[in-house]
Amino acid sequence: MAHPIRLKILCLLRDKELTVGDIVSEVKTTNANVSQHLTILRNQGILAFRKDANYIYNWIADKRVLDLMNTMDNLFCK
Repeated sequence: MAHPIRLKILCLLRDKELTVGDIVSEVKTTNANVSQHLTILRNQGILAFRKDANYIYNWIADKRVLDLMNTMDNLFCK
């Protein structure tokens, strides 16, 4: 979570699962860069993913991280 792109990815995934393409569109960086950050988050057990045909859907798998993201949103974004 130390990188701004990873934090932005977590903010996007707070409410829903998204494809890599959806995340790339929102984060405004390359597919390769997003994929690298997703791999880091997956390796840490923060994210999970599922494949559906040609799409890979990602979501926050660690409830503690989801709780943290919701708390940060309540404190700083409202």
